[in-house]
Amino acid sequence: MDTQKQLLTKAKLEFHSNLPKKHVGILGGTFNPIHLGHLLIAEQVYEQLCLDKVLFLPDKIPPHRGVQKTLPSISSDDRINMIKLAIRDNMHFDLDLTDVNRGGISYTYETIKLLKEYNPNTEYYFIIGGDMVENLSKWSHIDELIQMIHFVGVCRKGFEKKSKYPILWVNTPELEISSSMIRERVKKGKSIKYLVPDDVAWYIKDRGLYNE
Repeated sequence: MDTQKQLLTKAKLEFHSNLPKKHVGILGGTFNPIHLGHLLIAEQVYEQLCLDKVLFLPDKIPPHRGVQKTLPSISSDDRINMIKLAIRDNMHFDLDLTDVNRGGISYTYETIKLLKEYNPNTEYYFIIGGDMVENLSKWSHIDELIQMIHFVGVCRKGFEKKSKYPILWVNTPELEISSSMIRERVKKGKSIKYLVPDDVAWYIKDRGLYNE
């Protein structure tokens, strides 16, 4: 039985090794809500690195200490629906629900292990901000992670392009937009037009999100 299993595993590996590799970007986060800054970064990385597509990967529960307590409690479904609305007119953007479906705290290492298992012939490019590059040493299983994926650092003012880890640096136009800013503007009754896609702005208003 073990011999048969080994033969099947070997045949599977040989099959995938003969297929052309795909190059896929990953942009993870809470997307609470998704905004034009996210979309701009994803598009620039897609274009500059000649990727096949970019996946938007919403967290179920972010791993950062204290973040869970500070985020407003909107459902995963609302965050997912806003992502769908934001990316639906872009053929090389897609939604990936690996973290949401798995549940629990979303650790990148566990996510990538699953993605690589499902798609062994895909090279993944994990997109992070220049500020996050400085904290990579604190990530769970970072030494294993850098063997599994390519980290893409988005250059930001005030952060040097330095790291002891291999980073693919990408320059993008800077938009001073954050999800927390959008939530605060909604709470104060201010406009969020041109900060998020129109459909996302409509969804937030229709669902009464971030009003409290």
